Amino acid sequence: MAVVFNENIPDINLYTTQTPNGIKISITLEELGLNYKVHKVDISKGDQKKDSFLEINPNGRIPALTDTFIDGKTIRLFESGSIMQYLVEQYDTKHVISYPRGSRESYEVNNWLFFLNAGVGPMQGQANHFFRYAPEKIEYGINRYINETKRLYGVLDKHLASAKSEYLVGNKCTIADIAHWGWITISMWSGVEINEFPHLKAWEERMAKRPAVLRGKNVPDPHPKEKMMDKEYQEQAAKKAREWIMADQKK
Repeated sequence: MAVVFNENIPDINLYTTQTPNGIKISITLEELGLNYKVHKVDISKGDQKKDSFLEINPNGRIPALTDTFIDGKTIRLFESGSIMQYLVEQYDTKHVISYPRGSRESYEVNNWLFFLNAGVGPMQGQANHFFRYAPEKIEYGINRYINETKRLYGVLDKHLASAKSEYLVGNKCTIADIAHWGWITISMWSGVEINEFPHLKAWEERMAKRPAVLRGKNVPDPHPKEKMMDKEYQEQAAKKAREWIMADQKK
């Protein structure tokens, strides 16, 4: 039985697929011990553009979430950072993966959460696109986004080294760590060598051992990291994704 940290019984519906952004939310839910229903959104078939999904997220992107709000009515949440903040504000009253609101540490968590949402995620996502999916190899695009991703990794690596803490904010895993992990753990897919960043690598390995991460990373499908090490898989997966990404852009 899941542990619920507030008096309200959640009615959480998670709309997601196996991506770095998608698993942020399932890992957060697992860390909080909350019950939730999973709805797989097949982005390769355009599920995210169906009217029923657009009512939840008008931007047509995963993840998205609905819940019963304190007024008894359904509330919709979209954008991963917004969803994570909602979940800790509503359900993490014991501050399992957060700090008390208004504390110095809570603002530091926000710093790194927005660092991910405005920096690492978008830049590494573009690195993925130009390195793996673009129909033609554009060296400028590949180098631009891989190098920017490396720069951001360097910022994280230096912070972890100087902070001398196990996680981004103190010795407690927070939503800032969870938000980053899904991207950092598949650095190789973006053409980035994690071994260049020893403190970040140690952090990634520490995160990967957490029971909630082990559960949440496999929602709604098994995490592909191990397969990504195989060259044949890399070529097949990139080819398959390239086909639907290009087709989607023509719509």
